[in-house]
Amino acid sequence: MPPNRAGADSSTRPSSRGSGPPTRSFRERLGAVRNIPPFLALIWHTSKPLTLWTVLLRFVRALLPVATLFVGKLIIDEVMARSSVLGAPRTLGGWLANVASHRMLWLLGAEFGLAVLSDVLGRLVSLFDSLLSEQFSNITSIRLMEHAATLDLEDFEDSEQQDKLERARRQASGRMSLMNQLFGQAQDLITIVSFAVGLVAYAPWLIVLLFFTLIPAFLGEAYFNEKSYALAYTRTADRRELDYVRQTGASVETAKEVKIFGLNAFLIDRYRVLANDFYRANRTLAMRRAGWGGALTAVGTGGYYVAYAYIVFRTLTGQFSIGDLTFLAGSFRRLRGLLDTLLIGFTQTTSQALYLDDLFSFFMITPEIHSPKNPRAFPLPIIRGIEFENVGFKYPGADRWAVRHMSFTLRAGEVLALVGENGAGKTTIVKLLARLYDPVEGRILVDGHDMRGYDLDELRSNTGVIFQDFVRYNMTASENIAVGRIEARTDYARVEASAERSLASEVIAKLPMRYEQQLGKRFRSGVDLSGGEWQKVAIARAYMRDAQLLILDEPTAALDARAEYEVFQRFKELSTGKTGVIISHRFSSVRMADRILVLADGRVEASGTHEALLAQHGRYAELFELQAAGYR
Repeated sequence: MPPNRAGADSSTRPSSRGSGPPTRSFRERLGAVRNIPPFLALIWHTSKPLTLWTVLLRFVRALLPVATLFVGKLIIDEVMARSSVLGAPRTLGGWLANVASHRMLWLLGAEFGLAVLSDVLGRLVSLFDSLLSEQFSNITSIRLMEHAATLDLEDFEDSEQQDKLERARRQASGRMSLMNQLFGQAQDLITIVSFAVGLVAYAPWLIVLLFFTLIPAFLGEAYFNEKSYALAYTRTADRRELDYVRQTGASVETAKEVKIFGLNAFLIDRYRVLANDFYRANRTLAMRRAGWGGALTAVGTGGYYVAYAYIVFRTLTGQFSIGDLTFLAGSFRRLRGLLDTLLIGFTQTTSQALYLDDLFSFFMITPEIHSPKNPRAFPLPIIRGIEFENVGFKYPGADRWAVRHMSFTLRAGEVLALVGENGAGKTTIVKLLARLYDPVEGRILVDGHDMRGYDLDELRSNTGVIFQDFVRYNMTASENIAVGRIEARTDYARVEASAERSLASEVIAKLPMRYEQQLGKRFRSGVDLSGGEWQKVAIARAYMRDAQLLILDEPTAALDARAEYEVFQRFKELSTGKTGVIISHRFSSVRMADRILVLADGRVEASGTHEALLAQHGRYAELFELQAAGYR
């Protein structure tokens, strides 16, 4: 296994508190901007028409502020000029008549039109942004699900990869604020250029003053944005724990046990401790940010009033008109605000670009288990069987081998039972058979050829596995069975036949809407089943799959002994011509298998029929007698 994979032992998860990404220099943080082009490419491919429209509308809207301010300057100059003329009208009617015959009417009409156009464009931009944002979120989430489907089981059992998946999931739905910010910054930049052109014509050194007064606030925001990202990064695992505690304390899946064991107070206290810890960390950062931000912003405010005093001075000396004063003061004020927003927004953009690392780095995870370039055709049917040839495997990060020097043959058409104490390697064998993991040592042969030489989808299509911790889908009863072969979900005859085979038909017959009944309590019309009833529905999935290799990994643990015996008896009868593997702790059930493997410490300790193993007086006979004694 590659050394960069984290351990798969889910029983212990080192807290990420206090650890996180390495401290980044300012240049390294700027390097995160490399994520912007692929992000914009994602937006472009989401909807080209919507992207073009929002860019075009923002461009037009960016020119409106300077145009509006300049028209205002012309109106003021016109008013001053007309009011100083001798014989100017002194009544409202006179002024209206004067205005109507003068260009003042056109100027007022132009300003009104610009105001209306700005409002209309603002609403259109918001409309297109919201539509584009929703499409982007949907498409990115689908892409994330599609990529997750290609990953190995190892990636989902690795706590570090879970953190990466969690961060990517959050970014898939939360990064559209970055799109709005990028488009808004582009719009502001165009507006800034238009204002700057006007200011340069009057006093170029004001632009230089403006930039110098804004740099301290910009650097402060850059620093605190990086700190905010680092805090969010280091708390990913803790955030997952917080969400888990909240879900556990208030969900239908856990409600019974939480109430019976009185866990409410315990879970609430744990949530309170975690939430308060988050709050304290965020409060400390927010207070430092507010204090330093206020001080640094004051520097920019001082620069603005120096420039404003200069403009007033030149107006008083007759170098600028009153219209020039309003235009320059308004331009400088707007320019300062826009530059401040742009520079601070740039630091926020680099910060959000760091978050994009979480999304794009997830897409860069590549599966190790995949189909070869030129796969061998999978045997239909399997003739010789499946052979474990000196197979060894240990989970990533684990010191102990789950199985080692494992050699046995599962003959075609045979029902094989795996028996052993917990940790003997039974479920690991199942995962290897389904190629959820690949052996570290040795190989697994299917009809004499390495399993890794076959197409992965074809291999799994011919393998049906029902685990003890099967999923209880909050879907209809029909869909819960059809997940065994989801492409055949509309083949209702096949669904019903699978239910008959697993005895789930008896459960479904009691439901109000039978096969169309929603199962589970997540949704309003859902009906929950008992543990044993759920297991019969889950076992129906194995028959629905109709695979060459059927594996039941302790899926009947919630059934009583008689019900489990009936299920396995039907499994034995109905799997004629197929290869089957049964894992169960009840010896009354495994004894019906054609052959039994006794596992211990990841090795095959004994093999044979029920009677032969009893005659050996070994581990199997000992475990059988211990269980039998409990029924006497």
